[in-house]
Amino acid sequence: MESVRVLELYSGIGGMHYALKESGIPGQVVAAIDINTTANQIYQHNFPDTPLWNKTIEGIVLDDFNKLSFDMILMSPPCQPFTRIGLQGDISDPRTKSFLYILDLLPRLHRLPRFILLENVKGFESSSARELLVKTLQDCGYTFQEFMISPTSVGIPNSRLRYFLIAKIATENFSTQVSSNTGSPDVFPHLAEGDSSEQPIVVNPSCPDTCQPDDTVQDSHVLYKLETATDVQRKMSQNNNLSIRQVQDFLEPQTEVNIDQYLLPPKTLLRYALLMDIVEPTCRRSVCFTKGYGRYVEGTGSVLKCCTETKMESVFSGLDQFSEEEKVRQLSKLKLRYFTPREVANLMGFPQSFSFPEGISTKQRYRVLGNSLNVEVVARLLRLLVS
Repeated sequence: MESVRVLELYSGIGGMHYALKESGIPGQVVAAIDINTTANQIYQHNFPDTPLWNKTIEGIVLDDFNKLSFDMILMSPPCQPFTRIGLQGDISDPRTKSFLYILDLLPRLHRLPRFILLENVKGFESSSARELLVKTLQDCGYTFQEFMISPTSVGIPNSRLRYFLIAKIATENFSTQVSSNTGSPDVFPHLAEGDSSEQPIVVNPSCPDTCQPDDTVQDSHVLYKLETATDVQRKMSQNNNLSIRQVQDFLEPQTEVNIDQYLLPPKTLLRYALLMDIVEPTCRRSVCFTKGYGRYVEGTGSVLKCCTETKMESVFSGLDQFSEEEKVRQLSKLKLRYFTPREVANLMGFPQSFSFPEGISTKQRYRVLGNSLNVEVVARLLRLLVS
């Protein structure tokens, strides 16, 4: 196909741009737009030749968008108005202002883009913002599909359930079949179920997203830590899923990692030991990494158990009977550490060519990665979109 001119909105650190490159679709990002200074610095470092606009989207006039003459829009609008743990302000949240502006702008463009891809958090699918999006697309003559996809569906051992919408102008022939250049006819199970304007297709439901609460847990028997028999069974099931790669495939070589820099400090071990999601290199699962990873422990991402010889049961059994000093000694046997920013990037599908410029702190790296998306998932959706 001919080269596609792409507009990348809410460009962040370039996840959508990398997905475009990974997809193999011939294309050029004609403009990337974001107002996050740190993210823009990282984006410019990795894509120095791409025009990067440090502007608010709603501050860009229609004529400036028309001059770009783009064929595709890639966007990941702010997720805070729709997150489960947030206030869920939806379209009343000021952070949706730019997205509403895009929806107002779309029908007035002198030429509608042929393709649109949008990513957001679980929760967007039931929002008023989604209803407005769907109405705008239908009024403009687009056909579309919606999905709930986690990276586990593409063999990556990380749960990050997200909402995706892909749309193409009605003159394009929208195929629900996965393009043959994906290398596998079942890249996303259940894609052939067709268009759904009411409920997104849930891809790979057999791999539940561990960022979400399990409302079906009935067994309250605690084995060790604060886990039930159901929790343990769920994790065992995930670790036995051979279609998902092992965590160790995404780790940096030990010779390149300063382990001491990432080890959990004693205070953190004492306070959060029973709440942490702990994985080993041979595991085939990890929970989603958020922008608070490295600063907070509970609910921000998994930690890695580096000492494979020590069994967790032997450390946690009877732990509450020990003094604080002995607890630390016991827990330290596990050599628990945070995943490095490079490893988090690996689990999010970023290629090895992705890097951080000097001066970006570890905290900043975790933060921007937590706000990004899974490159591999988006790449496969892009192939489907243009197929």
